[in-house]
Formats: sequence, structure tokens, C-alpha cells
Amino acid sequence: MKNIAIDGPAGAGKSTIAKKLARKLGYIYVDTGAMYRAMAYYFLKNGISSEDEEAIRKACPDVDVTIRYENGEQQVLLNGENVNGVIRSEEVGNMASATSVYPVVRTKLVELQRQLAAKENVIMDGRDIGTVVLPNANVKIYLTASAKVRAKRRYDELTAKGQECNLEEIEKDIIDRDYRDMHRETSPLKQAEDAVLLDSSDLDIDGVVAAMEKIIEGA
Repeated sequence: MKNIAIDGPAGAGKSTIAKKLARKLGYIYVDTGAMYRAMAYYFLKNGISSEDEEAIRKACPDVDVTIRYENGEQQVLLNGENVNGVIRSEEVGNMASATSVYPVVRTKLVELQRQLAAKENVIMDGRDIGTVVLPNANVKIYLTASAKVRAKRRYDELTAKGQECNLEEIEKDIIDRDYRDMHRETSPLKQAEDAVLLDSSDLDIDGVVAAMEKIIEGA
């Protein structure tokens, strides 16, 4: 099986790029961020605080997160329910970042991600794919962009959906999330030693996809 790992900070465009790349190459796209978001949504829905590690530990066995494809579209299932429509909010994103620091959360989801990668040609994106989840991936790419560029992309995405938001607050959220992700004890965000660094600050989506294709072809 061929595995491609794409890591990088929040808002770097990992998911958008990985999906496009998977379609072009005919690989399965495993949206690890969506899996963490689904679990975070479960905690929010059940009134569990991101700071209550014991409650989170007790809840984990009751959470089942799976991914399947229907007509080429990814379905994220939380205990059998499709949660695609509710896991992309800022609230769920921040909860996912805060709760992914707990080893019990990561252990549960990493196991499922590895099972998928063992059976299929996959492209997986996240914070620790090349370093922890798939350390033997055939290709590893670390995709990043400046915090300012990432915040503007997120702002444009939200306003296009009709949501009111503040650009400065989004940038502060991104900087805070970067710090949390890079300084957590378990599986911190970092570039794998054998990963190729790709900065997308000055590239559009097609430019990033083309750059990644070159990296994959050269591997």
C-alpha cells in the first residue's frame, strides 16, 4: 500500500489540497481532522468540558468515529450518525484542538487511522501523520503558510458562507492553536525529519497541488 502523509498547522489548506490530490491519484482521503472534530462534537453535545480529562477518558469508549465514501463523497459518522454538517464550526475546531492533547483521545483515533492505511492507498493529513500515525509513509509533506495568510483564508471561507467573523480574532485563534499544537506533550506538531517543506503563502490551490505532485513523482 502507498501512503502519503501531509502535516502542517491549522488553516494551511491541508484538507482542501489532500482531497484534490486524492481524487487525481485515485487514493482514499482520510480526513483525520474530521475524526477529531467528530469526537469533539460528541464532548460538546454531552456537556463535557475540554478541561475535564477524567470525563473525557470515561466518554472515549462510548465514541465510535468512522469514515466511509458514498458516491465519492466522504461521510463522517459519529456513532452511526452522519455529522458532516455540524463539525466545521469554530467552536468544534477549538474543542478538537483542546481535547486532542489527551493521550486517550489520540490513541483511539490513531488506531483507526492505521487500520485504514494498512488496507488502502491513502492520503492522510493532520498534525502528526508523518511523525506518529504513519512514520513509514512513502511520502511526507509539511504544508504551511504565514498566520496572516491562514487567517485571511479562513475569514474568506466563513464570510462566503454568510457567517459574521473578525479577521483579527481568527488570526489570534490560529496563533493560539499553533502554540497549543506545537507544545502539547503528546504528538506535538512538528515537521518530520524526512518530510518536504512546502510553504503555500504565495500559491493558489492548483499551485500547491502541482507542487505536491512533483514531490510525489520525485519520491
